[in-house]
Amino acid sequence: MGFLLAVFFIAVKSFAQLSPGELSDVHAHLEGITNCTKCHVLGEKETSAKCLACHTEIKKLVDQKKGYHASAEVTGQRCAACHGEHYGRDFEVVRMNQDNFNHNLTGFKLEAKHAEITCIDCHKAALIKNKISQKKSAGTFLGMGTECIDCHTDVHQNTLSQNCTACHNQEAFVPATGFDHAATKFPLVGKHKEVDCSKCHEKTTLNGNPFQQFADVQFASCTSCHEDVHNNKFGNDCRKCHDEFSFTQVKNIGAFNHNNTDYPLRGKHVSVDCKECHTSGNHTKAVPHTNCTDCHSDFHKGQLAKNGVSPDCNSCHSVDGFSPSSFGLERHNNTEFALNGAHMATPCFECHKKGEEWNFKFEEINCTACHKNIHEDKISSKFMPDSDCRACHNETIWSQINFDHNKTNFKLEGKHTTASCRDCHFNETAEVSRQKFAGLAADCANCHDDIHFGQFEESGKNDCERCHTFKNWLPEKFNHENSRFKIDGKHEGLECIACHKPTDNLIRNYIVYKFEDITCASCH
Repeated sequence: MGFLLAVFFIAVKSFAQLSPGELSDVHAHLEGITNCTKCHVLGEKETSAKCLACHTEIKKLVDQKKGYHASAEVTGQRCAACHGEHYGRDFEVVRMNQDNFNHNLTGFKLEAKHAEITCIDCHKAALIKNKISQKKSAGTFLGMGTECIDCHTDVHQNTLSQNCTACHNQEAFVPATGFDHAATKFPLVGKHKEVDCSKCHEKTTLNGNPFQQFADVQFASCTSCHEDVHNNKFGNDCRKCHDEFSFTQVKNIGAFNHNNTDYPLRGKHVSVDCKECHTSGNHTKAVPHTNCTDCHSDFHKGQLAKNGVSPDCNSCHSVDGFSPSSFGLERHNNTEFALNGAHMATPCFECHKKGEEWNFKFEEINCTACHKNIHEDKISSKFMPDSDCRACHNETIWSQINFDHNKTNFKLEGKHTTASCRDCHFNETAEVSRQKFAGLAADCANCHDDIHFGQFEESGKNDCERCHTFKNWLPEKFNHENSRFKIDGKHEGLECIACHKPTDNLIRNYIVYKFEDITCASCH
């Protein structure tokens, strides 16, 4: 008995020395020294082969080069590098941050609507196909299929291909933006393009579920869908007389209906002689007709080309006639030169046909490219940058000036605010109009006559602002107390004219304000 106890204590002590710690809860059944070789290979640190021997669902995916464990991020890694053990019963062997997980590594990129849902919306027992994983579906992300029908109900009930993405995308199931009716055995032509899908593809119920029939719709003849209003008097091949563009448009027997070709004749093309297009004389030989320039020369000679490619004529013109152009104001306003004000009422040829030929490509689009700069170099570029007349004028009314004179050295005040630009900047005679902007002196005498005839000149200049203001010509700022002659006594209240009388010189008749003699005897 003592020997057995000794062996037991030795074994327990040895296991404690060999094992680095308790196994996690999911591997607890492998606890004990006799189970070591179920996970470990004696003499080796690598245990991945043992792991995969047990976790066959992962090994199967790795062998098929599918899923996250077959991605470049995991390939070549040891299982133990991510899934540690011997850290205790509560240790999480599988740890994954669902918020930051890169789903692209699984081989199934989340896009559009798939990018908006949570993990549990897809990774749930009901959608897991792998039977091995299904036993542990509550804690696994394995076993999911990547086909649409692995998660979604086949609303077509196996009547169409299960390659859903051939017609649908991940943005929305309806409409089926990838579907092209032209790729089917019944391309839509003429009026058929305008028919609602449900008119031909009936909505009904199948196996207790809503169902719309897309496959096996009969279309061998027109009467598969349409009633024969002629009651088979002319046979059931309606296309002998009619086409898909208009039932009421009847073909002339013996005449070829060009509307049955890929290029229905419209507008001016109806009256064109066949030989004008079919120059070879072989009417069955294909004639290029994708672009107008396949038949017509580029009237604009490449002026409208962008990146070396000219737009097709039908972007501005129609087959009903080359003129007028459909290139209107709205489209012109999307160009580099939006039409505003009076430009909106200007005919196209005023700008685009200055000479014999039309021109739609301008090297410059500033005002002076079309209009003569009447100011030439008279206005400083500071006030007319890039020869842009809109610094002062507007495109609605040319005579309406909007210039901030405060930007100059002469601020407009009083009566000056009501003066027009021409009043000061243009010197006009009967035949000649001279303008001056730059270098125009700001002295009053530059524009106004000196009615005092030099009486108040100082150093050869008149300073009218000493007495007058800009709002009127009255000497409101003049104060007699600051003059040589102070007014007091009986002088107070006298009108100016009582002392300051006009001269009797008929050639230069002006009021005298400055006297040499201001003694009493000079007046009394």
